[in-house]
Amino acid sequence: MFKHSARFAAALFVAAAAAASSAQAQTPVKFALDWALQGNHAVFTMALDKGHYAREGLAVTMDRGFGSGDTVTKVASGAYDIGYADLNTVIPFNANPANTDKITGVLLVMDQSLAAVILRKGAVANPKGLEGLKLAAPEADAGRMLFPAFARAQGIDLARINWQTVTPQLRETLLVQRQVDGVTGFISTSVFNIKMAGVQPSELMVYRYNDYGVDLLGSALIVSQSFAARNPETVRRFVRASIAGVRDALADPKGGMAQLKQRDPLFNEAIELERFEMVRDLTMLTDNVKRNGLSAVPAARLAASVATVAEAYNVAGRVKPEEVYTEAFLPPAPERRISP
Repeated sequence: MFKHSARFAAALFVAAAAAASSAQAQTPVKFALDWALQGNHAVFTMALDKGHYAREGLAVTMDRGFGSGDTVTKVASGAYDIGYADLNTVIPFNANPANTDKITGVLLVMDQSLAAVILRKGAVANPKGLEGLKLAAPEADAGRMLFPAFARAQGIDLARINWQTVTPQLRETLLVQRQVDGVTGFISTSVFNIKMAGVQPSELMVYRYNDYGVDLLGSALIVSQSFAARNPETVRRFVRASIAGVRDALADPKGGMAQLKQRDPLFNEAIELERFEMVRDLTMLTDNVKRNGLSAVPAARLAASVATVAEAYNVAGRVKPEEVYTEAFLPPAPERRISP
């Protein structure tokens, strides 16, 4: 009896030592989101809480963001190893010759952009009707910066758009109070801010750029080229685990909201579930993703999208598409298939 107990104790010791060794072998990764926790971030919290990152040997620390541009800057500085940001913000960053360590997207989570012009229903009959109206947005707002691409596609005279520069906190309030005719921004943020101020989405007119002749890519995992060169396997493992998180969030959206709620007691699960479903339907489960899997970006589409954004930011000819996004860290296409 004693011999068996001794063998059992020895086995437990070996198992515990192996577990400790495995834990010690985990690679720490600092990960920054693009904004405060929202429903669409469930793809990452589920990857964390369900152990996908841990199984890939990664000890991930995830922090909220303060805007995609800020996340890009922090990843480039090395303050964070990996970030999640609007891929379009990478283009003006990489175009700046002072930024020698370029930023690259490695997993496109949103196949399309959420940038849009948002107005009260009935304000205009078509996009051309925006001429002469007053639109509010922060000066560096992605929707505002990308507006010239939308204007070119729709034949809008940019000289006839009246911009009012405001803080992010005031933007939707001015529309609700009818002090401006419309706003630009991401619909996943602006529409829900407007709803919480008392105006229902059914009362709004939304011109999302991707629906009006501008093929923009959406949000992606980003890394600096130097970090990727030093840690290629870490990037590959993080991408694989994140794909597993996307699958989990799509399979169980309510569970994803519950996990987010555990991190923020003020998190509104009902509103955030609506937000997640909007993001899912418009940008995550596009026809392209359903056909070809997650992060399927043909070279021609990438080049055209980068050229469109570079022109909007007035940095045309200064950015290489292959520096903005790469498939080098993705698993094979069959492993990226996503079921609706």
